[in-house]
Amino acid sequence: MKIIAFSDSHGDHLNMEKALRKHSDATAVIFCGDGHNDITALQKNHSDKTFYCVKGNNDWCCQFANLITVTLGGKKFIITHGHVQRVKESLMQITYLGQQENADIAVFGHTHQQLTVLESNIILINPGSVGYAGQYTTIEINEATGETTVKEFPHSKFGTFTVK
Repeated sequence: MKIIAFSDSHGDHLNMEKALRKHSDATAVIFCGDGHNDITALQKNHSDKTFYCVKGNNDWCCQFANLITVTLGGKKFIITHGHVQRVKESLMQITYLGQQENADIAVFGHTHQQLTVLESNIILINPGSVGYAGQYTTIEINEATGETTVKEFPHSKFGTFTVK
């Protein structure tokens, strides 16, 4: 299963459109907030994909939840924007939330900086800002083996991260 994760589009849905064309094999889209109008427009053009969206600190008038949990490819995800968990200060609260929810993967935004780390056996992913920097992340899960591969785009120093 291939998932594409976006955050912080801030009025620029074109970078998300380009990324979805490039990764047309992605079956699910995660959006971590701050651009609910952008992701709503994208959903209309990509009805073949399943969207999991949360609101950010700048999404005042949207009906998305602050936090959702979902199982994709056999892995439990928590998805949030991150401002409530104060991710600009530390990853401690998002890690604790992941532990509390027995999550395998936590996806969040808010900082506008890409990040992929393994913390307390939870893969923490921030896809960065798709609106300001054209950043996004793909997550590929081999459902037979459980192997998870995370790739950051545009390619960063980090590159690819795989966990079995």
